[in-house]
Amino acid sequence: MMGPDFDLKNNENFSSLYYISALDNALMFGGIFSGILVSFIYILFFVNWSTADIVRPVNELVSSMQKTGEGMLDNYTIVRTNDEIGVMSEGYNQMTERLREYIFRISRMNEAYSRFVPNQFLEFLGKQDFEDIQLGDQVQKEMSVLFSDIRGFTELSEEMTPKENFDFINHYLGYMEPVIRQNNGFIDKFIGDSIMALFHDKVDDAIDAAIQMRETLHRFNLDRIDQGKPVIDSGIGIHTGNLMLGVVGGEGRMDGTVISDAVNLASRLEGLTKIYHTSIIISEDTLIKLENPAKYNFRFLDVARVKGKKEAVYVFEVLDGDPEEVKLLKIETKGLFGKGIDLYKSRKFSEAMEVFSEIVKLNHHDSVAAFYVNRCRNNIQKGIPDDWSGIEVYDAK
Repeated sequence: MMGPDFDLKNNENFSSLYYISALDNALMFGGIFSGILVSFIYILFFVNWSTADIVRPVNELVSSMQKTGEGMLDNYTIVRTNDEIGVMSEGYNQMTERLREYIFRISRMNEAYSRFVPNQFLEFLGKQDFEDIQLGDQVQKEMSVLFSDIRGFTELSEEMTPKENFDFINHYLGYMEPVIRQNNGFIDKFIGDSIMALFHDKVDDAIDAAIQMRETLHRFNLDRIDQGKPVIDSGIGIHTGNLMLGVVGGEGRMDGTVISDAVNLASRLEGLTKIYHTSIIISEDTLIKLENPAKYNFRFLDVARVKGKKEAVYVFEVLDGDPEEVKLLKIETKGLFGKGIDLYKSRKFSEAMEVFSEIVKLNHHDSVAAFYVNRCRNNIQKGIPDDWSGIEVYDAK
């Protein structure tokens, strides 16, 4: 039994017990803190690991959606799970595939439409898509109109079956259509064997196209020769003026077309190539609007009033559409030809005939000079009206 004078502080056993309890407390709190820290780290990594399977496919899906919105239609997401996220990813891939097929089909349709209605019509009418076109849409533009026609096609077609006619036309147009596109023009319509093309950037494009079409015709004829078939010839008329482009028709059938006196005159000029036996004829309006007239070789041909026109038109022959040897001879005799024209317009038909006959001797292929020889002879033999002004009137188309 302890007495009253017992001192706890001086008791060694109790002192040791005190320090042991403090150490245990420190260890206990350290263990608790370490447990909390380990638990926090475990929870952090566990949550990150467990949510990665959700966040990663969601981020991939969102990224794929953004790329699709930017027009990358060949972009698909990876299906990583079989849960709701996987179902969403699979649905997205199916949607992307159908969307890609739909847009591809629409693009093919627009490409097909553009073969029937040139995209330039949309641009001129201020339309974005074909579905925006309305009946009556129209716009006025200054353009060069080119008409091309195969000589003697009616007789040629009579010797062919309907299928052979189709094959021939498509073969011929397959040569000519790219030439027009390459020279910044577009074809408004095909009229049997005839081509009507429009050039809106500059007049020079139309002349370049006409010259290149004549060169291409030579290659086409070489192909015909290889097949044992007869060669063909063509004439081209070009006029520049204001015209109306628009949409005509009814509710059930519409068509883009051009309405203008310029179109009619270009067609008449093409018809004159058959009369004057030349390859390319242009109007004065086309000649004076050339950006670089010195680039071309041409000569004055006549003053003519064609069917449907009250006023006479000054017409010119573009020599660059002829074979090189014929062109060079025409250039050499250009001054002599001009002298013959002046004499003819002055009613000095005998003198004019001598000049044109001299040209024919120098160049047997100058069919225009030969044409004027016959015209002079006819005027000498039959005479001319008292009011003859030198303007040739053509009532036929």
